[in-house]
Amino acid sequence: MARTNTAAGAATERPIRRRPKDRKAQIATVAAEAFSERGYHAVGVDDIAATIGISGPALYRHYPNKYALFVHAATTTADALRTAADDALAGLEEAAAGERLDRLISALVTNTIEHRKLGGLYRWEGRYLQADDRTRIRNVFVHVTQCVAAPLRELRQELSAVDATTQGAATLSVMASISAHRTALATRRLHALLTSACESILRTTLPPAVPTGDVPARVEGTGGLTMTSKRELLINEAVHIFDRNGYHDSSIEEIGAAAGINASSVYRHFPSKADLLAAVFYRAADRLAVATSAALSAATDPREALCTLAESYLELAFRNPAVLSVYFAEIGNLPENERRNLRNVQRLHVEEWVHLVTAVRSELSAAEARFLVHAALGLVLDIGRLIHFDTAEESRARLHALMVAVLLGQ
Repeated sequence: MARTNTAAGAATERPIRRRPKDRKAQIATVAAEAFSERGYHAVGVDDIAATIGISGPALYRHYPNKYALFVHAATTTADALRTAADDALAGLEEAAAGERLDRLISALVTNTIEHRKLGGLYRWEGRYLQADDRTRIRNVFVHVTQCVAAPLRELRQELSAVDATTQGAATLSVMASISAHRTALATRRLHALLTSACESILRTTLPPAVPTGDVPARVEGTGGLTMTSKRELLINEAVHIFDRNGYHDSSIEEIGAAAGINASSVYRHFPSKADLLAAVFYRAADRLAVATSAALSAATDPREALCTLAESYLELAFRNPAVLSVYFAEIGNLPENERRNLRNVQRLHVEEWVHLVTAVRSELSAAEARFLVHAALGLVLDIGRLIHFDTAEESRARLHALMVAVLLGQ
């Protein structure tokens, strides 16, 4: 306690404020949550400092700039996953492959649930990392994926290295999918649900892969956009530029130039860059609604409808994967009213799937089915990226098998 003198001369005591020993770790955690939820560009150092209750200059004593804080938050989160995997396998070198795999999946699911608010950090914001930092984090996921693939191949010796790696990556995708939505479920039940979904993936027999050297070059389509107007041309070009550069590093001038239109003319069609981003999402939502309606009308029972829906979603995603990437990464950059409207559109689409899943699997609640639907949809982006969205029929068939395994169980 420190002593001070009052105006009357009497000594009083006041508590001494000491800096917490874990201040740097506390800053990293708060920053990771903020970056994950709101995006790298939308979060300022002063925002993070205010959340913790310190000043901006005080934060700079720990990190020289926002990027350094971003890197530390991202690598700390990824390293926690690696540590969970390594600790789960420690001392089990002589254990059976099945025991090692069970222990590993349980530990990774636990870690992912504990860090649910941080998952979007490296999943959506990783593109803002510099090349060396991005490689370091990618290597962590390669390591953890191989931790899953190795005992899986021992357990299922018929699997190729490609199959085991794909299924290992798919389990990580299923776990990470919980960062893309806010559906609530008791921790114990969520752990059991994710574990079961991962086990379904690991038991799945994938269709044969494309023979090495036979992977066709992916020709990215227009996502069904008809180039009959300058407005449609702008939407199409914006998708690819937002995907390549990120929303904040894309300009109306660049989008207009790609479409052969000067910037002033762009504003005749879209009052702002945010309106152009919203138009991209609404156009994608319209096409998804049409595909969903067609799939449901053609099916004769819920199981068939789910399989057909998965095929339709894959077809749309692989036709123009940039739309999928931009949706997941950039929806937070929309004005609040547009973001709320599009979230409602997405929610209605997901509920179509949820209704079908619960019709097939009556043991699941709607909330549990919702987690599985998000996991299946997340596989399209994560595994699609892994296989570079190649257009081979075999590649889509393998991803479809993974989606069905998650939705229907094995």
